[in-house]
Amino acid sequence: MKIEIWSDVMCPFCYIGKRNFEAALTQFPDRENIEVEWKSFQLDPTIPEAPEHRENIYQFVAARKGISYQQSVGMHQQVVRMAKDAGLEYHFDKMLVTNSLKAQRLIQIAKTKGLGENAEERLFYAYFTEGKDLSDDAVLTELGNDIGLTNADVKEALTNPVFQHMVEADGAEAYRLGAKGVPFFVINRKYAIAGAQSGTEMLKVLQTAYAEWKKENSGLLQVAQGATCTPSNECTQ
Repeated sequence: MKIEIWSDVMCPFCYIGKRNFEAALTQFPDRENIEVEWKSFQLDPTIPEAPEHRENIYQFVAARKGISYQQSVGMHQQVVRMAKDAGLEYHFDKMLVTNSLKAQRLIQIAKTKGLGENAEERLFYAYFTEGKDLSDDAVLTELGNDIGLTNADVKEALTNPVFQHMVEADGAEAYRLGAKGVPFFVINRKYAIAGAQSGTEMLKVLQTAYAEWKKENSGLLQVAQGATCTPSNECTQ
């Protein structure tokens, strides 16, 4: 069964959603039959690589949302608590705000090499925990190496327009499916989970979707039994 996950590596709830999803999978007995594909979604493509207040996420969000600085701090403190509950450590005080396109391009080339999961995890951790600058090509090269990419791979991701087109195509597909934000999980193209729901709630949806998928892909027919004869000349009524 296939699960597609749209996310932005600079979305705090996407990393939390990833951890909650992983928690659900640990309790899912048929997880070896699950195929996961990560997809790109830019929450705000208009953000410059070095926006105003890039070194102060509290001020950046306050200005974007038209709220007070203290309100922004309070919002982020709440997210820190949510992250901690999911087993994550967020350091908003050292976060560097930037456009996520370069990171998304890196994820796209990683996916072509079967490293999509590695890329998502490494970039999330780099941004939210380490405070890495995801607009810096040298930093992205270092992170790409951690993911399993070569320097040439990273350069290709950042310069070949095909990878930007892949990012944009993923985002357009999410909107067609009804996504209004991320994280957005689509299961077997029949069920969706919007937002960073708890592992318990995710598990319930997984179980429902998997039971349906298994029935549809078992290869067995629903049989209404009548009188039959078998190749061994046994006949029953």
